[in-house]
Amino acid sequence: MAKPSLPQGTRDFGPDVVRKRTYILNTIRNVFELYGFQPLETPAIENLDTLMGKYGEEGDKLIFKILNNGLDNADKEKQIREDFEKVLEGENVKGITERALKYDLTIPFARYVAMNHSQLTFPFKRYQIQPVWRADRPQRGRYREFYQCDADVVGSNSLLNEVELASIYADVFTQLGIKGFELRINHRKILTALAEVCGGADKMMNITIAIDKLDKIGLEKVKEELSQRGLNNEQIAIIEKYLAVSASSEEQLIQIKNLLGENESGKKGIEELEYILSQLATHPSTSSGSKLILDFTLARGLDYYTGIIFEAKAPAEVKIGSIGGGGRYDDLTGLFGVPNIPGVGISFGVDRIYDVMEELNLFPPDIHIGTQVLFFNLGEAESNAAFRLMQQLRQKGIRSELFHEQAKFDKQFKYAEKKNIPYIIIIGDKELKENTSTVKNLATSQQETIGADALLIYSFT
Repeated sequence: MAKPSLPQGTRDFGPDVVRKRTYILNTIRNVFELYGFQPLETPAIENLDTLMGKYGEEGDKLIFKILNNGLDNADKEKQIREDFEKVLEGENVKGITERALKYDLTIPFARYVAMNHSQLTFPFKRYQIQPVWRADRPQRGRYREFYQCDADVVGSNSLLNEVELASIYADVFTQLGIKGFELRINHRKILTALAEVCGGADKMMNITIAIDKLDKIGLEKVKEELSQRGLNNEQIAIIEKYLAVSASSEEQLIQIKNLLGENESGKKGIEELEYILSQLATHPSTSSGSKLILDFTLARGLDYYTGIIFEAKAPAEVKIGSIGGGGRYDDLTGLFGVPNIPGVGISFGVDRIYDVMEELNLFPPDIHIGTQVLFFNLGEAESNAAFRLMQQLRQKGIRSELFHEQAKFDKQFKYAEKKNIPYIIIIGDKELKENTSTVKNLATSQQETIGADALLIYSFT
């Protein structure tokens, strides 16, 4: 018999973990709703041509492709096997794979907007909380199946949207108790300016892919990769000077103006960054518990970003890194034949946020409480009376259980303790005759006997 196992990079979630994840998801969802975002869901699978070519060279390699069915057809089997060999060699063969698991929520959202733009009211603000899949190498904080929580605004060029999205990060992390997180910000037009100064905009992807790895591989390895991607020593020297920009935000902007300020793309990027920073500097939700950092090394290695880009990083004491990111993508729907719909969005990394909160012990102590009240089962007549009362409590919103069989007190007590049920109710022969119930608080060991009517208004808190 085969030993049960899970695919690498995936996980089961037991009740305790699901409750903690739900706490995170509900916190994010409530903040999204406060800011006027509407819910949306898209299918787990998308057509392959919807996804391919949208995430850059590195991202396309991580798309999970789904093989078409057909090996049960003798006439097609030979061709399918030949096509499958081509897929293993890295080719895209339409006859054998035409669909894929979605890599993120942004491209499917753009596809949705392109298909439904004539029915939408713009600006359209949507949030989406669903799993995505990436054929990545599993490691701590990095999984092949994981949830994303996105908020996007399409149909608006206003930088007010960027200010609000930064505020959403601050509100969510503050409500979750995550202090000392960093919100890093940059602008893709500044990266475009860097590429143009280094010889042409066509070099931008080579540059951004390399510098996006700076934290992981270090400056020398980045310079090696830039050389391998065709940049000469003079161009690499400019990039090294760019990566060395540091100090306060004001001083960084001065340094960048000196380096790239004569370039039109650079000017535009600097102007928008100055506006965002000035707005967020006085915003109450971003002025406590967070660090707003201007980071010119931030690249966000995805092709579709065109403006402001964000990255939220975990507190320094937790070695996890990014827990969210996003940015502006002013013509993403143009990829689907519907141009000129600007957009901007952010994403929360729920799985990494969970790991941060677990390590810092930030979950509320009562989060494990599911059932509030356990009725003991002490016999047929007693359990029938308990069941009637339990149903009345359930109608009042009190989460209740009746132990599944008649058993010794010790067994039923242990069940309540293992499930973190705070209250037990005992209806024995005496209580049955007197139409009362004995209520015990397991945390304080206090108990009292009350009438059935009083039980229905009892405070189980």
